[in-house]
Amino acid sequence: MVPAPAPVPLLLRWQGLLAGLPAGRLGAHLPVVAGWILCALLAGLPLVTRSGLSLLIAASALLWVVWALRTPPGRLGAINTWLLLVIAVAVVATGFSPVPKAALVGLAKLLSYLSVYALMRQLLAAAPLWWDRLVGALLAGELVTSVIGIRQLYEAPGALARWSDSNSVAEGTVRIYSTLENPNLLGGYLLPILPLAVVALLRWRGRGRRLFALASLVLGLVALVLTYSRGAWMGMVASLGLLALLLVLRQTRDWPPLWRRLFPLLLLAGATVVLVLLVTQVEPLRVRVMSLLAGREDSSNNFRMNVWTSALAMIQDRPWIGIGPGNSAFNLIYPLYQQPKFNALSAYSIPLELLVEAGIPGLLAGLGLLLSAVKVGLGQWRSTAPQALPCLAAVAVFAGLGVQGLTDTIFFRPEVQLTALFSLATLAASAAPAADPVPCD
Repeated sequence: MVPAPAPVPLLLRWQGLLAGLPAGRLGAHLPVVAGWILCALLAGLPLVTRSGLSLLIAASALLWVVWALRTPPGRLGAINTWLLLVIAVAVVATGFSPVPKAALVGLAKLLSYLSVYALMRQLLAAAPLWWDRLVGALLAGELVTSVIGIRQLYEAPGALARWSDSNSVAEGTVRIYSTLENPNLLGGYLLPILPLAVVALLRWRGRGRRLFALASLVLGLVALVLTYSRGAWMGMVASLGLLALLLVLRQTRDWPPLWRRLFPLLLLAGATVVLVLLVTQVEPLRVRVMSLLAGREDSSNNFRMNVWTSALAMIQDRPWIGIGPGNSAFNLIYPLYQQPKFNALSAYSIPLELLVEAGIPGLLAGLGLLLSAVKVGLGQWRSTAPQALPCLAAVAVFAGLGVQGLTDTIFFRPEVQLTALFSLATLAASAAPAADPVPCD
């Protein structure tokens, strides 16, 4: 007996209401229009003004609504279930926020980003070939941004050194920032793109396409290192290290048992030796890494520690519901808790930020979403499906952003968050049932 289909959740019953109407010119070409809008958005993340990004995000949201009205809802899936829980917690936190108007702005921003995710997931589930085009758009924007950043080394060093505090252990370090005006943001933007560039290099065929992926990877690595962002450095090691390990385990799964176990260990040992030599022998790297161990003697460390202390006080006062989502709510409430001379725009830690904005339920929902995404990605480790390598890259993306996010909240900027949502959409689409093919051109 064929099992009855699962009931459609109440929140999704509006989808497919226009499925019986004539498609029209736009309806017949929705995947193509959506694909090129998303390409423009991903390529323009570091290059377009905030107003331009807002228009592209709004266009993506509108296209997703139109597409959803014409497509009956399918199986929700674990990732989308957790996302709905994240939205529900954010809505409750907004309703009980001490600054509801500001929290409503943050909620609207969250929903707009998730609408982009929804369009990406819909497109990748219906036409998986668009993954390569979207990655190509990401790499194009990253390549231009990296070149602009590296060229800044030929400018007056004073402007680049302004990001190094005179009271820091790393005083005078020259840090590039490219079009993003902030080296930490540039590092956060480049971080999730590098694993995608590695997989593009492995997937793509043709000398020109591979040369493009290789150039994006190499220049992105160089630019990320030259940001001297310690969080981005640690995230890069975690991200690329995990991706390399997953690829090696995948490649050696048919080897004899002894070599299958020994080779990854030898590779990890060799990478550790190279990393230690770089840190100990290259002075700028050594100085920047040693600043991590300086504690409060380093001004950057001291600033973060004071912000964390204030954030913990905010959490202690509202542990279950938080103050509401978004930086607008944070900027209104944080001054009541901040220590003198230590103003901040965020909690400088993703776990603390989630606790501040939505309390313990918000943190649990975020962790549930992360673990669900990683589970889906690792489930593709042995798969020979075309989307297996993109899923492993997505796992590496979250590993890198997770490490960086322990001490920074660059993740919440659209230049970083939308790339992370693209990786999440990749995982969600890979777990979706096969859809009828749609035109790709």
